[in-house]
Amino acid sequence: MAYAIITLGGKQYRVREGERLLVDRVPQEEGQTLTAPTLLLGGDGETQIAPKGVTVTATVVQHVLGEKIRIGKYRAKSGYRRHNGYRSRLSQLEITSIGKARASRAKKADKPPAETVEEETA
Repeated sequence: MAYAIITLGGKQYRVREGERLLVDRVPQEEGQTLTAPTLLLGGDGETQIAPKGVTVTATVVQHVLGEKIRIGKYRAKSGYRRHNGYRSRLSQLEITSIGKARASRAKKADKPPAETVEEETA
């Protein structure tokens, strides 16, 4: 598929394979992978809402600080001035794949338990 809409940290993002995006800080360390819930899968003339069995896999590239935001308070005629700043903690993610769940996990779930061999004693 061409794109997917995922949700991370209460926000929604439109992503494609190979794309990098900045999101609110995620608990995974740099280099680790994460899977995001998929809300919509689209492209190639097809659109699926809430597709089942489709995962979006992303790798955490690095943790960064966002741009500094300056906050100023002012009250006229009283000499009241306050300044503050804020930098968001962000994570840079790279979308590695959009597609079906791994086949190896599906096979393990469908595979019956191993049979035990009972030996007969005479």
